[in-house]
Amino acid sequence: MQLFYNPKINENTTQFTFPKDESRHIAKVLRKKTGDTLYITNGNGWLFEAEIEMADLKNCMVTIVSKIYKKSKPYKVHLAVAPTKMNDRYEWFLEKATEIGVDSITPIICDHSERKVIKPERFEKILQSAMKQSLHYYLPKLNDTITFTDFINQQHQGQLFIAHCEDTNKQSLKSQLKPNTDITILIGPEGDFSVKEIAMALEHQFIPVTLGETRLRTETAAIVACHSVAFVNE
Repeated sequence: MQLFYNPKINENTTQFTFPKDESRHIAKVLRKKTGDTLYITNGNGWLFEAEIEMADLKNCMVTIVSKIYKKSKPYKVHLAVAPTKMNDRYEWFLEKATEIGVDSITPIICDHSERKVIKPERFEKILQSAMKQSLHYYLPKLNDTITFTDFINQQHQGQLFIAHCEDTNKQSLKSQLKPNTDITILIGPEGDFSVKEIAMALEHQFIPVTLGETRLRTETAAIVACHSVAFVNE
């Protein structure tokens, strides 16, 4: 099944016209014709089955013939991850975390961050593409970039963790995770969190954890953390 995404469709929609770029892709690249079936999600849990009424290169029109609502997971995974020096590594993380089932992502700027500017439009497209490819019906929320200090001072629900490389007393993340519980996990930049940031996180009730015996890159650590939560909730 090939999945399309459009946030404008809702449970009350009966007909819909794709924008020009997608219309061209449907009619010319996929060679879909009148009467063919398309599947669309709005990223909010709905899957729509639609029949093509007009396979036009500029305005592909469909009629919604059925809809299904998929209930969200009983827990939320929030990853706060520092942007990596190489942008493609962060994009890889966004793609894989979406496939695994992350719910929200916050880019955090830390004391040791080498990259402090991101392109949210590009990141949004990666999230959308990964959602469609993995046949998820919920689009992860990409939050605004924020400093570590401002993030820590926000209100957070559920279990709170910080994964760092300092040689201090840490618990295994897998041993601390509770099923069906909201999770927020902090992952630092290539130079790790600063000692000051770690202390600040502990003051705000974040539990220091390790993700294994080896030192992981930022993007790898984020994926391991995301998969650990998914594994515990299987």
